[in-house]
Amino acid sequence: MTDRRQKLLIILVDESDTWGEHSLYEVITRKLELLEAPGATVQAGIMGFGSHHKIHRKRLFGVSDDRPISISVVADEDLLREKLIPANRPMIAEGLILLLDVEVIPGALPDG
Repeated sequence: MTDRRQKLLIILVDESDTWGEHSLYEVITRKLELLEAPGATVQAGIMGFGSHHKIHRKRLFGVSDDRPISISVVADEDLLREKLIPANRPMIAEGLILLLDVEVIPGALPDG
């Protein structure tokens, strides 16, 4: 990733969403890897709600009723728009797909 200006793709789904026999977030993540996304991170939220205004949260003994899940990818806009979004969009019936401008800040530079 040489260009510091990139796009951040965020896909928001529910933990209970499925595609076939598998969790939707797992299918999406595996498809992103198959399509050579530079990386992806899946995070489970502690609490949230969507268009149905039903609060999802962690309950007694740490059991969740249906946590919100976000899948994040930072990549070149062309890769996202031409390959990654079209391949995953048909699977996302009630979730959201967000595309944001980001600037990648490089890690620590070696002395020299």
